[in-house]
Amino acid sequence: MAQGRRVERVASLIRQEVGRVIAAGIKDSRVSAGLVSITNVEVAGDLQHCRIYVSIYGSAKARQDAMAGLDSAVGFVRGHLGRHLNMRRTPQLRFIEDKGLADGNSVLGTLARLAEERRRRSEIGPDNCGSGAAGEADDSNDSVA
Repeated sequence: MAQGRRVERVASLIRQEVGRVIAAGIKDSRVSAGLVSITNVEVAGDLQHCRIYVSIYGSAKARQDAMAGLDSAVGFVRGHLGRHLNMRRTPQLRFIEDKGLADGNSVLGTLARLAEERRRRSEIGPDNCGSGAAGEADDSNDSVA
């Protein structure tokens, strides 16, 4: 159990330090072009490997450029962690784009669009609408007769 708490504590420290480096230390314009935030950090049980999940706000091109900038800055970030964390060995870092927030925003946008469409339909009402469900039922009866 102590091992799990240590891994969680190291992940938390890595998240804090990498956040600081991304905000102030990385001078690569590709990284600063998109709004980069750390969503999760997973550290292996042996503390040798670390996955850093980042969410990048911006266009597809800005996200791609920011990921390329982060990938090229892995050595710099790892060096910073080595200097600021009291660890025997600094873990190997890997940045992974977390698309969960973008997918969530897409779903929220779809739900908002559907709610607006429903609101518009309820304002029109079935009596004011020439082609509604009631009109379709009448058309189907006419074609049968």
